[in-house]
Amino acid sequence: MKSLLLADTTREEREAIVAESIGNIDGACDGCSPGLIEMYQDYIEGRRELREINMEFNARYTSGRMGPEREGCGYADQQIGGN
Repeated sequence: MKSLLLADTTREEREAIVAESIGNIDGACDGCSPGLIEMYQDYIEGRRELREINMEFNARYTSGRMGPEREGCGYADQQIGGN
């Protein structure tokens, strides 16, 4: 496997790496791919290594700093309530 480091790849190669890793970025999906592509833009542009981006994402995910707290599922609550 070829190195994924910035020093060992061109911008075009990094674009292809991100596109291949994310999957079908042009296809119909749940709308998450634009956010993923934006997340990896610094790698594509040669500003940050993949490792740094992934570590930052993981730190936010495990720390809970990423978004609001989950309070439950409205569907499940409806089913329990007798609907």
